[in-house]
Amino acid sequence: MNYLLGTKKGMTQVFKDGKLRPVTVVHLPDNFVTRVETVQGQKMKVGIGIGQKKNPTQSETGSFKGLKFVPGYEWVVDNTEESEYKIGDKLNISDVVSEDFLVKVSAVSKSKGFAGVVKRHGFHGGPKTHGQSDRHRAAGAIGAGTDPGRVLKGKRMAGRMGGKVVTFVNKRILEIGDDYILVSGSLPGNNGTLIKIEVTQKTNEN
Repeated sequence: MNYLLGTKKGMTQVFKDGKLRPVTVVHLPDNFVTRVETVQGQKMKVGIGIGQKKNPTQSETGSFKGLKFVPGYEWVVDNTEESEYKIGDKLNISDVVSEDFLVKVSAVSKSKGFAGVVKRHGFHGGPKTHGQSDRHRAAGAIGAGTDPGRVLKGKRMAGRMGGKVVTFVNKRILEIGDDYILVSGSLPGNNGTLIKIEVTQKTNEN
């Protein structure tokens, strides 16, 4: 199994290889196997869950009756061929990751609300002279002329910013504790955000 679920706790610094490196602390509570399904012969679909939901619905209780409780979060991965896992098995951190492993991390980024083009896309805005008193952060013209005579799809404009799933690759595991890991650099999301971790390379060759 190359997958784990955790929560972002914040950032700090550690000394590694004689350098002070920024790291993100990811809390890893007990990860349990929530479902095991066979897809197309030997290919397996495995669910990983953490936490426990306080007030589950009857539908949720029935879906996880083999687990005896309803997890707070579940992540179903369908590209694993592991077959030795059973519902309710606990995943040990040391069995999945180790120091210097490279991992792919996914999480929902911080929501910024409705933002203009300067903040959202890095536009420079309009000139501050020649009588323009209210165009400093404006987007400017958006038309495309007579042909095609419409705004093209994908035009960078103001809108909702953040709050989307962001994936970082080649993040290095710098330290492993009993219930946490230290990941190099920053990770998306607020403190407490659900973090999905996938091992992509077991040794750092760089």
